[in-house]
Parts: sequence; structure tokens; C-alpha cells
Amino acid sequence: MSDILVERRGAVAAIQLNRPQKRNALTAEMYELLGEAVRAAEEDAGVRVLLFHGQREAFCAGNDLADFMRRPPQGEDSSAFRFIRRVSAAAKPMVAAVNGPAIGIGTTLLLHCELVYAGDDARFQLPFARLGLVPEFASSYLLPLAAGWRCAAELLLLGDPFDAAQAHAAGIVTRVLPAGEALAAAWQAAERLAALPSASVVTTKALMKRAHAAAIAGQLAAEGEHFRRMLGEPAAREAFAAFMEKRAPDFTGAGM
Repeated sequence: MSDILVERRGAVAAIQLNRPQKRNALTAEMYELLGEAVRAAEEDAGVRVLLFHGQREAFCAGNDLADFMRRPPQGEDSSAFRFIRRVSAAAKPMVAAVNGPAIGIGTTLLLHCELVYAGDDARFQLPFARLGLVPEFASSYLLPLAAGWRCAAELLLLGDPFDAAQAHAAGIVTRVLPAGEALAAAWQAAERLAALPSASVVTTKALMKRAHAAAIAGQLAAEGEHFRRMLGEPAAREAFAAFMEKRAPDFTGAGM
């Protein structure tokens, strides 16, 4: 069975991360499938809303670091960065249901969704600085915009895990629900959106994003350039090696 599943229910296209044995950690192939699913939904006139979700146990544990170390994204045309650009530029509204871990891109993806419903079991983390990297998906712009500078600085610089209540306070999550109710709430919201006049919804989203569109595009490009460069630097290599070896990283060496 595919690691990415697409379910069509009326005018809603649900994109499910389907690698629960790895807590839906993303590989290069999964990014390719995700990008294609978003492209297809955007081009299908019968689709009015996109819905992202995982399973009751996990939304997305971020990148599969073993795959990421073996095949790091080398340029803007890599599958990861194509997916990021497609989501960022999506015209149709996007909804997400989050349970369990939402780490790295599992959190930054949510900043591009109009509605996010999280179970009270959801756990978030933005560990980029801890990994010797920088944030992605324009999160270094969108999170300060949503959460305020001080809150965003704590989440992005220290990179500590945080719970659903903190995610709600930071503007990442629309509503926190009992864990078993998050997906149903997301489906209900998606179907309500799909029942509204499509032109009104799409235009309202475009107007909401209009003032920030150029800044987001610029931040995507700047983050991507730094991210790809820093992937090959000593700090990131040490952080990834420490993760794989299940030890604390040592950043005291030269260049770290």
C-alpha cells in the first residue's frame, strides 16, 4: 500500500500520510507523491478543499533522517522543495487534522492551512536549530506573524516540544479537541467549506494572503538556500549522526 493515500469525498480531497510504522516520517518518494496529490487537487475543478491527516497515533514525525542523510535535497527542484512551493501557492483552502507527533515539517505545513484541528494528544516541535539547520516552509516569517516575536523565537531557537494548547496559543492550531474527535472535526469543516460558493472562498483566501505573498515567496527562497547549504556543514552532520547513534550531539568542534 502507498505511503500517501488520496481519498475523494464529494468536493474534498483528503491526503493521508500512511507510514504509521515510522510515525509518517517523510521520504523523498513521499514528498513526490504529496506534491503530485496537491497538484492534482489544485487542477481538478471538482475539488474545492484539501484535507491533510495521518492516523490516530501520528500526524508526521518530520523527515526520515536516514533517508534525508542518504539523499539530501540538492536544489529547488528536489521533491521536498517542489511540495513546499505547491502548498505555499495553493489557491484552494486547506484543512488539517493532527494527532500525535507533528515535528518539523509536520508543524510548518500547518502554517499554510486555513483550518487546523488538533487532538489533545498532539505534540509539536520545530527542531531545526537543534539539527544545525534553519526553519523551512517560510515558518521563520509565518510563525512570528501568527505567534508574535517572543513566542516564535522560543519555539524556533530552543526547539523544545510543545503541546496542543501551546500550539493553539501560538496560532498554529484553530481548535483543540479530544484526541478521537480531531479528524471528524476536520472533515466537517472541510465539507462546510466545500459547500460554500467556491469563488467566494478562493478569493477570500487570496485576499487574506495578498499582503504577505511576496514576503512568503522571498522567505521560502532564502530559507531554502540556507537550509541546503547548512545540510552539508559540520553541525548538521554531527546532529544527524548523534540522532542515528542515539547520543547527545557535541557542537564544540570547529565550525559548529
